[in-house]
Amino acid sequence: MVKAAKNDDCCSAAEAGSLKVESIMSMDERGQMVLPKEIRDKAGLKAGDKLAVVTRERDGKVCCIYLFKTDMLMETVRDRLGPLLDEAGTDR
Repeated sequence: MVKAAKNDDCCSAAEAGSLKVESIMSMDERGQMVLPKEIRDKAGLKAGDKLAVVTRERDGKVCCIYLFKTDMLMETVRDRLGPLLDEAGTDR
């Protein structure tokens, strides 16, 4: 059995106390939204950064939408799957 490495990044499972409403945004007629500057600054986001959109469904409908910086998400995937791939003898 492979033991997962301790991972303290933001992509780990959220604790209930770490969730909070940061802002309320509106969507325009083209489906676009603006992420407020304060949140972009706190997240270290700048023009050209790539974000992954991850959804959670309940009863067949999306109930939560998460945004992850792709580099952070890929690090988490490598950390979680890397040991499994190594154990299986798969080249990465």
